[in-house]
Amino acid sequence: MKKELVCPLVAFTLVGFTATPTMACTGISSMAKDGAMVMARTIDWGGNEVENFYTVVPRGYRQQSFLPNGGTDGMAFTAKHGYVGLAMGEKEFVVEGVNEARLSAGLFYFPGYGEYVAYDAERKQHTMADLQLVSYILSSFATVDEAIEGIKKIDVVSVYPGASTAHWRIAETSGRQVVLEFIGGKPCFYENHVGVITNAPGFDWQLTNLNNYMNIGTGTVGNKFLGKQELRSIGAGSGYLGLPGDFTRPSRFVRAAFLLNTTGQQTDGWKTVLHLFHLLNNFDVPVACDTPVGEVPGDFPRATQWTVASDLTNGKIYYRTMYNQNIRLIDLAEIDFAKVKFIAAPLDSRKEQPVEKIVISD
Repeated sequence: MKKELVCPLVAFTLVGFTATPTMACTGISSMAKDGAMVMARTIDWGGNEVENFYTVVPRGYRQQSFLPNGGTDGMAFTAKHGYVGLAMGEKEFVVEGVNEARLSAGLFYFPGYGEYVAYDAERKQHTMADLQLVSYILSSFATVDEAIEGIKKIDVVSVYPGASTAHWRIAETSGRQVVLEFIGGKPCFYENHVGVITNAPGFDWQLTNLNNYMNIGTGTVGNKFLGKQELRSIGAGSGYLGLPGDFTRPSRFVRAAFLLNTTGQQTDGWKTVLHLFHLLNNFDVPVACDTPVGEVPGDFPRATQWTVASDLTNGKIYYRTMYNQNIRLIDLAEIDFAKVKFIAAPLDSRKEQPVEKIVISD
């Protein structure tokens, strides 16, 4: 018997996924020396606190796409591959995940750029909502090439007319990853050799912009003379002098690209996970970044609502949240996707940071 997802399209917590609040996600990736491929990212939403879930989707689970007119009878798809996903706002809106074939997919905000095809009611059985595309990819494909060919055959539309577009990162254990953007309604795929994705502008522009920072390097710059005036490095790390430190999308792309590609390759998947978590500490967004002068920031810890690192090769998903910085693990190898029931559970069972007390004895 097929399992099925049928539910009404309720009001989305992200207020229509519009461009008003900050959504400043940063994605990085790295392959360990032993071949383990790890994808990591932040989810940043500064407008309000959002409900976040992990979902476990079994093989044979049937879903159906929402449509821009409020309908729930868009393209139907049944999970060929079980998967674990992290969802934002609604349990149907998986924005990051890994399937049992070890294919990874993630959605990133792409405001002001990209253009989906116009919705055609006559093609609704071939129409996929943008916020469900990750679920479709994870349900249906085992490789990047399979995903590329499958996406070319469908229409992707915004589930919320007038809302921002998105773009996507798709990756496999071989280390190959592509960025998907819709330009003039057509899917465009870019090979991602730098291992980084943020938001707007387009991925090809972000790569070109890296050329503006080719003078940046590691280490400490030696003393120089400007005329007769000696210039000395003020502290270690002066090789990074000029690396942008703000939270704009282009600056985060540049910062992530240099930090990722100059800090060394780790020996195995677990060490790579920890390394990428550490690098993503540099991209935690304070709530105040989204708050105009004179207004009070939202009453939640920070705009970086959660951070995830997925070891594709070993089938392990690690995450932490703004409430609880302890790392939690979901091991795909322990899930029987032929028998498990559909699960959607909050990322935090309790919204508080556990503290380990150190007891000093005499």
